[in-house]
Amino acid sequence: MNSPDKYTVPGLERGLRLLQEFSRHQKTLSAPELARRLDVPRSTVFRLLATLEQMGFVERAEGGRDYRLGMAVLRLGFDCLASQELPEIGRPVLDRLRQELGYSTALVVRDGRSIIYVANSAMPEPFASTVNVGTRLPAHATVLGRVLLQDLSLAQLRELYPEEQLKVYSDSTPRTVADLFELLQQDRERNYVVEEGFLDRGISTVAAAVRGRGGEVVAALGAAIPAPRIEPERVDKLVAGVRASANELSRLLGYVPGAN
Repeated sequence: MNSPDKYTVPGLERGLRLLQEFSRHQKTLSAPELARRLDVPRSTVFRLLATLEQMGFVERAEGGRDYRLGMAVLRLGFDCLASQELPEIGRPVLDRLRQELGYSTALVVRDGRSIIYVANSAMPEPFASTVNVGTRLPAHATVLGRVLLQDLSLAQLRELYPEEQLKVYSDSTPRTVADLFELLQQDRERNYVVEEGFLDRGISTVAAAVRGRGGEVVAALGAAIPAPRIEPERVDKLVAGVRASANELSRLLGYVPGAN
């Protein structure tokens, strides 16, 4: 009988083991520390890091000495959620919220500078949403995207958006990274976002973050109101419903508030 070890690729195994050394408790690691943990020569670790950095799986932390996980790891995680657990668990939550509020609901994840719709629950015509599963929109110019960007620091935002001026999609689009970061700070303090006509003048949105087991934002859940204005007397109910659904989905994904 052939041994399973016969088919393993040592270099790939080492690279994956290196990535596994990073965690929410150890967000940055140096090459010497990784060499010690993996019990391999530093030269090997430097080659692994160079390859992983080129592919986006690790990146230099502030100062340039240490490394942290890169956006490619996040994309793999989001793709996994998008293709398996998240839509399957989230769809019943979206359906209940749609029935409660009477508006289309959606769940999105982030892929770099874009958001991707991975599940939705649309109202019948003529109030059906114009977006479908798989639709991609710019993160910085959408309410749901702002929710997904909340965990990023100013330095991380500047790395994601190195240009001086952000692409403008509406009068509400933030023009610079500094403007975007200020919006995100306000969103983070409220723990939800309510915007009227942010991307499309005829659509208002209420959204909140869905968090994973480690407390990180893994998705944004929102309701789309087909009107340029939300009736003031309806705002509280909309916010309460969206936040409750986002919290429910977070719990289903293993998030326990205050545990991290």
